[in-house]
Amino acid sequence: MEDKRILYVSSEVVPYLAENEVSLMSYDVPKMINNQGGQIRIFMPRYGNINERRHQLHEVIRLSGMNLVVNDLDMPLIIKVASIPKERIQVYFIDNDEYFKRKATFTDEEGVLYPDNDERAIFFAKGVVETVKKLNWVPDIIHVHGWMASMLPVYMKHFYKDEALFSDTKIVTSVYSQSFEGTLNTEMINKLTFDNIPHAVVKELEIPNYENLLLSSINHSDGLIIASENVSSSLTKFIESSGNPFLPFTPKEKFAEAYTNFYKSMLP
Repeated sequence: MEDKRILYVSSEVVPYLAENEVSLMSYDVPKMINNQGGQIRIFMPRYGNINERRHQLHEVIRLSGMNLVVNDLDMPLIIKVASIPKERIQVYFIDNDEYFKRKATFTDEEGVLYPDNDERAIFFAKGVVETVKKLNWVPDIIHVHGWMASMLPVYMKHFYKDEALFSDTKIVTSVYSQSFEGTLNTEMINKLTFDNIPHAVVKELEIPNYENLLLSSINHSDGLIIASENVSSSLTKFIESSGNPFLPFTPKEKFAEAYTNFYKSMLP
């Protein structure tokens, strides 16, 4: 993977958040490609429970300052950056006081999903793409991890479909079993159609539950990875019948070779 550019877009990444299946793989896979000489960038949201001082986050003024429109509201985009110690890997953080200042990731103290998680996912997707455009850094592959990142493939295939910068970029989505109870805001589909994303291509998001968010991501990806051993049978069947190249679940001790070969199969 020498000199190949891979952009990792993840809901959660170790060491900035607690260890779980998504956050660990969102660290292990980029580290593996970095060690092979690939050029990588990682993007994640800057949740309020990330300790900025401990992890030495700092704002990148030249990348911050633009506004993103979400549901007809202008929302300021703040970009922060940090380096994973010892790995020389840069992590970019998408931030906005309205969406990400609260001291938790997805739910409040009662475990209830934040009512604006749908808008946070849209803002995150747009923020990543706009920042990559400003960096003028063209990824060969964008690899998506976690449901908060699930709108990135949708926006890439519709909202940003005419961006010449990404004309040859392939999108890979990892599908995990890690999910949430209930649904996001049922107005989510209207916020997507406000951005001229056709209702027909995201109609499953009339009920924006975990599985349907992943279905949208799968439908707009070029390659798929089953990243958990116990992904639901319905999602597994959907992946297998999608017509897209997919990598079956691979145990952690064997993932390096399997992921590398899968990436190579996605590239010209």
